[in-house]
Amino acid sequence: MTGKAASSTDAVIVGAGAAGNLFAAHLAEAGKSVLVLEPGPAWTTGDLYSSLIWSRRLRWGGPAVESTGGHAFGAGFNNGWGIGGAALHHYGTWPRLMPSDFTMKSDHGKGLDWPLGYDDLRPYYDRIQEEVGVSGDAEAEVWRPAGAPYPLPPLQQFAQARLLSRGFTALGMKTAPSPMAILSQDYKGRPACVYDGWCDAGCPIGALANPLVTYHPRAVKACAKFVTGAHVTRVLPGRNPHEAAGVEYVDASGETRTALAKVVIMAASTIGNPAILLNSAADGWSGGAGNSSGLAGRYFMTHSIAAIYGFFDGEETENYLGVTGAQATNMDHYPKTALGGGAFGSLQWQLAPTMKPNDLLGVAMARADLFGPALTKFMDRAVHHLAVMFGFGEGLPVAENRVELSGRTGPGGGRTPRVVHTFAPESVKLWERAAELGLKVIKAGGASEPWANPMANAHMMGGTIMGRDPKSSVTDSYGRSHDIANLFIAGPGLYPTAGAMNPNFTNHALALRSAEHLLAHWPA
Repeated sequence: MTGKAASSTDAVIVGAGAAGNLFAAHLAEAGKSVLVLEPGPAWTTGDLYSSLIWSRRLRWGGPAVESTGGHAFGAGFNNGWGIGGAALHHYGTWPRLMPSDFTMKSDHGKGLDWPLGYDDLRPYYDRIQEEVGVSGDAEAEVWRPAGAPYPLPPLQQFAQARLLSRGFTALGMKTAPSPMAILSQDYKGRPACVYDGWCDAGCPIGALANPLVTYHPRAVKACAKFVTGAHVTRVLPGRNPHEAAGVEYVDASGETRTALAKVVIMAASTIGNPAILLNSAADGWSGGAGNSSGLAGRYFMTHSIAAIYGFFDGEETENYLGVTGAQATNMDHYPKTALGGGAFGSLQWQLAPTMKPNDLLGVAMARADLFGPALTKFMDRAVHHLAVMFGFGEGLPVAENRVELSGRTGPGGGRTPRVVHTFAPESVKLWERAAELGLKVIKAGGASEPWANPMANAHMMGGTIMGRDPKSSVTDSYGRSHDIANLFIAGPGLYPTAGAMNPNFTNHALALRSAEHLLAHWPA
């Protein structure tokens, strides 16, 4: 076993994002000694500024992730960097998965089934929303599965949301306030949202439920130890192939170190977890740690995005007010076959995110083809009258979509990840049908000159899928490796299907369920 200055704890957690901090808080509060290893910086709320340029520091800053395939995935934008992970700059849109998302294979003969159902997660959704504070209107969400009402009323809506909702109403559909992990009122010592639309930069006031104001303070108070600048390179084998001894990592000074633990929890990211597992090949782990199925890295999934724009020239859209995520939602076409025409998968509409002048989701990028005087003319009009809504389409689980190891090396000599991704034909057709529907809706609401931007994608799921059969999955329903008894995996990489919902609420619910199961069945 290699490494300097070996440490030993009850649990070592790889990654300080949403799931890593939640695990750290619950395990440390139960009296376990916990070490969390994070490659990025030790951010605090004092490091967050309302600037899209500054917010880029919160995104992946480690070794480059290669991305290829027919629909290449934007890994840098979707990953996080430092304490808080991707949840530090996430948008706070927190819908629950639908019961149908757990039984796709059984219901339709496509994709995969989960090894648990909605009812298994329902109590954890309920508890998480109380812990972190979720704003919404459960009754208005006529599509929402059973569950406790939100602890807070919905966020305020501005003109852009009202104008876009008008189109859905005109076509006989409904909209509801989006369920948001952003405070509409002061809650548990945190202030309410001020609607300046800087969620993308991390929310310095703490109205957004990011780990710096939810589970990280609890973990620190309970004496969990966080080490930043720590690049984990591999999981270390124990006395036999069914046991992990800990992990190896390269610290901020470049030294290789070893962290021994009774339990290893992989919470690096949907890309980071399989990369570390694949880099952990050893005697008895010929395909990498926890990879007897050969599925580590497989079934990587993302959501397609149909971005629909239009002008409301006679009305001020107030598109600079609100939140980065969404003000309203529509899910009339969530059933897997609702759109027809060869499309398959769920569709969720998110209406009226705030638009700053520039950056990826900004006003200027709504027409990335414009330059010079044409762009100036467009901006003069758009900052007062442009509206946008996004249709998130479900990407089917496809085994060929994967995280694999590239030919490059990172800290400690481990090979860096490459993401290979191409949407299935039914998923492409889903995006096409969504774009057609979106244009009809925005026209019905009175928008002029509507357009749909080219297909984009967001969110990452799969790669370390859960399941009942060790031959066709990587973990059980609690994220425990089928192969290695004391190795747990956390995060949306566990999802066997993607649904069309933003993944972070389900990520929290799964992590809470797994953490409590682990504590109740702690290894001797």
